[in-house]
Amino acid sequence: MKRIYLQQAKTQIARPNTIRDINRQIVLNYVRDRAPISRAEIARETALQRSTISAIVEDLREAGLIEEIGTGDSTGGRKPTLLRLRTNTPVAIGVDVAPRRTTVAVADLAGKVMKKVGFPSETNAEVMTRKIIDAVKAFAAECSEEDLEVGISVPGIADPESGRAVYIPYFGWHDWNIAERVTEETGLPATVENDANAIALAELWFGEESIRRTANFITILVADGVGTGIIFDGQIYRGEKGAAGEFGHMIVGKDAPVPCSCGSHDCWEAHASEKAVVSRYLSYNGNGGTGVGFEKIAELARGNDAYAIRAIRESASYLAIGISNLIVGLSPQAIVVIGRLTESWDLFEDILVQTADRSVRSGLPRTTILASSLGESPTLIGALALVLAGKFASAS
Repeated sequence: MKRIYLQQAKTQIARPNTIRDINRQIVLNYVRDRAPISRAEIARETALQRSTISAIVEDLREAGLIEEIGTGDSTGGRKPTLLRLRTNTPVAIGVDVAPRRTTVAVADLAGKVMKKVGFPSETNAEVMTRKIIDAVKAFAAECSEEDLEVGISVPGIADPESGRAVYIPYFGWHDWNIAERVTEETGLPATVENDANAIALAELWFGEESIRRTANFITILVADGVGTGIIFDGQIYRGEKGAAGEFGHMIVGKDAPVPCSCGSHDCWEAHASEKAVVSRYLSYNGNGGTGVGFEKIAELARGNDAYAIRAIRESASYLAIGISNLIVGLSPQAIVVIGRLTESWDLFEDILVQTADRSVRSGLPRTTILASSLGESPTLIGALALVLAGKFASAS
């Protein structure tokens, strides 16, 4: 699902010997990014004939993707009719499978969550499958849209082509055929993706403008583990069988405070995850805070608790080492850090920037490092983006 960059759209416009769908998607993206916008404005921007634009707009209206919202100011002739995305109509169901809790939501074309439900995640794959299917069926029964689709985000390696989660370390599941089962029992198209990849896709389409206009960037999801999503040339780089981006298992040190999901105490995940922050805090505090979770530690840090700040900054120093390695090896334009850790961004941003600056050779472009703007449910937005991005992505 490759993003269309409107600043380059004129070179992508399809001519009679190319696929009409490319023009259709370009028009849809103009409405998405520039709304409210008129047919005449789209024609001027793309150099497509007005008749072509009008035909495409009618197709998009009939498909329920865009709508007319009144008239704009006249520039000498008739007042132009303005267009925008059709919202408040369900088009996507997102399933966010996380280690502790699974969330299922339905959203409109703009990514606005209209309704959601959640339940504790199960360690039994069949029980989990049943709960997910029941929730999807319930939402589908409430929606009358024919093009409803399902996106599933999982904390492990996923192969979207086969519709299976290849391996989920937290649960120890192999070859979980979740997307296949959802489609079989609901009749809805479904796709499954690694959570970090899904978030990368969400950043590409729904993140802040500077990232939406960036063709090459890496997302880093810091949660119970550490996952990375790679965007090259406006699309996800998955590698063979979806296994690319497993940088959480690269060695960044030794004797981490917690084991990685693979069992090692050397991995980036073991040194920089939320679990590492909690373990360090309890160690510094003489274990007097047993039972304290990451959320509480982050709150204490924002209240200037010395132990909490120390735990976050030390964990961030290892996060910085990993980021430095990614910059040296892949030279992305930007790194986007995602997760609850970013709520304390001002406490450790300096560590990330300074470490990265030391590792980059003189004369090379500087990589921007920033916190995600996706909000408090990035993996859910990622699951929804698996469906929504397909509505806007290039067919080329």
